[in-house]
Amino acid sequence: MITIALAALPLLATNTAIQAESEWPFKVTDHAIIVDSQVNGRNVSCMFDTGFSGSYVMNQSVNIGKPTGTMTLQDFVGTFEAPTVPIKSLKMGSVTFDTNGMTVVQMPDENYTLSYGTHCDGIMGLEVVAHKVFQINFEKKKFVFYPQSYDINKFKGQEGKHVVKLLPFGNNSMEMSVVAHNGEKMHLALDTGNAFYSTTHKDTLERIGLWKTGVEPNYPKQSWVASGPVKSWDIEMKDVSIFGVPVPSAVWNIIDRPSSSAEGDGTVGFGFLKNFNITVDMDRRVVMLENWTGKVSDDPEGEVGISAFYSPRDKRMLIYNVTPGSPAAKAGVKAGDFLIGLEGEVIENMNPYTLRDKLSGKPGTTVKISVSRNGLLERFELERSVMVNQIHK
Repeated sequence: MITIALAALPLLATNTAIQAESEWPFKVTDHAIIVDSQVNGRNVSCMFDTGFSGSYVMNQSVNIGKPTGTMTLQDFVGTFEAPTVPIKSLKMGSVTFDTNGMTVVQMPDENYTLSYGTHCDGIMGLEVVAHKVFQINFEKKKFVFYPQSYDINKFKGQEGKHVVKLLPFGNNSMEMSVVAHNGEKMHLALDTGNAFYSTTHKDTLERIGLWKTGVEPNYPKQSWVASGPVKSWDIEMKDVSIFGVPVPSAVWNIIDRPSSSAEGDGTVGFGFLKNFNITVDMDRRVVMLENWTGKVSDDPEGEVGISAFYSPRDKRMLIYNVTPGSPAAKAGVKAGDFLIGLEGEVIENMNPYTLRDKLSGKPGTTVKISVSRNGLLERFELERSVMVNQIHK
């Protein structure tokens, strides 16, 4: 999975064009929100990422004008420079936004469409909607824009409505408290762009007493961010309160690097957020979550421990990581093998989310794969297993 987590950027625009309530549909995939908009007269489809506090990140091949500046971006791995294009006009249907100070960050062409399984030109960030009272309605797959007079605070105390005050820092993100079972707190941002359930850091777990310093986790993986790969692993977190919502058990992704923010400890992602309709008022610093699925997490899935991406040079799916101790590792699958078959069907090019979903399933079930190694074909039948660490005090 490719996840982009960028450092906070200034929110300069104040959108005052929308006075009456209006709506705009979006598409919900298994791991992301994809929204259409019109930028500088160009129709674009972008993944909506509240973890990116700027306006847009787009492929350089999308013609929205000439770059006039650069911007320094930061993630878990490092910093990098990217050209920027000023936004002169921005619309969602009939809704027009004030674009004062907004820019598009241009990145070398990435296959967002392949990553998200539907046409996608890049990323739309929080700055676009940050000064509006708006709802991310997962249930009906749409944005709802409310008048500025709409006050979420009036719903405090009502059953099923969790009204949460944003923490007094991270003004360009939605930072809120998450409380572990031992009463220790973490500061996590609401991040629709994080495809995992929730992501924090190994040093955060050590600080709050949920992981012993010096202990290496089982089943290490690799996650990808904008500037490169980073070691990660999964852990079962029990009896946690996320933004005021009790969660008996859920699987979190842990990054084996310190946070890029001095105050934030990570993000709460799509796996949790998809269960809620989320109303946001950044100016009043308040968020409301309404559970519509009746769930707060999914059961842990069985995995086989294979990570692969399409190699344009080889024109095949290259296995770049095999999780130690996984069913694939035990069976003899190796990094550098080409994944060419899945359940009897030939694989040529598949987005990483679709591949992960096809390889995952109910623990104890099996999946058949075929790989090419040094020109020789090998076949494996792998039994899916849960590869999740437990709390290590």
